[in-house]
Amino acid sequence: MTVAQLPPVVAAPQANRRRWPKPTLLIGLALLLLLLVAALVPKVLAPFSPTDFDYEAILQAPTSKHPFGTDNFGRDVLSRVIYGTRIDLQIALFTTLFPFLFGTLLGAVTGYLGRWSDALVGRLADLVVVFPFLVLVIAIVAVLGPGLTNMYIAVSAVGWVSYWRLTRGEVMTQKKAEYAQAGRVLGYSPSRILFRHLLPNSVTPAIVYLMTDMSLGILLGASLGYLGLGAQPPTPEWGVMVADGKNFMATAWWISTFPGLALTLAGVTFSLIGDGLADALRPRA
Repeated sequence: MTVAQLPPVVAAPQANRRRWPKPTLLIGLALLLLLLVAALVPKVLAPFSPTDFDYEAILQAPTSKHPFGTDNFGRDVLSRVIYGTRIDLQIALFTTLFPFLFGTLLGAVTGYLGRWSDALVGRLADLVVVFPFLVLVIAIVAVLGPGLTNMYIAVSAVGWVSYWRLTRGEVMTQKKAEYAQAGRVLGYSPSRILFRHLLPNSVTPAIVYLMTDMSLGILLGASLGYLGLGAQPPTPEWGVMVADGKNFMATAWWISTFPGLALTLAGVTFSLIGDGLADALRPRA
């Protein structure tokens, strides 16, 4: 066979081709970094105290001195929005972290054990989801009393169901895989199979949902603050600020508008991160 008759050389496919992060993930992380900076060093960024009254600057429109204007007590709206970042990021974390941990662990255990434990928790989950989420949270907070701590308790008592369902379904699928069966043949304990092998391979959907749920947690906290059941005045929380300006929309629109824009920005941030993580953690073809 001559050189001209040799078959063409075909390059081997790249099995581990690098996957670059999606722009949505990078944009979301950049926005999250800005929010974290505002939450960690508000004294550096805020030009005024968020709670000090200035009766000589009541309901001033946005100016160079007060870029976001002032409210009906003369407080600087920009400073209150910056300080509110810490409160609302705290709400986003605590309204999702506890349901995530509890629901994920419970879903892993019941998905692996099955039988009576799965049936018992399933009936409890059905009892929770019978009622609308927001109505049940408001009812629990109304019984316990307004405040952030009681709001976290109420959301944790209701919000674990979604994480339980996601993790339970993944564990029930993964426990039929060959690596799980091999672990049982090798004599591994159920706890080792569950927590060292099944759970790490089943928690990805719950993590992706966690980021999206954070945006919903911020909106929930703002909604309860607006209704007077979440953070209490004079705490600079975005939902409380929107409620403070609801009676001045015709004459001082900036009191509610800028906290509302901050809520939108935070919701978009976590939505972008969740979308980016869903693509990054998706199994490669």
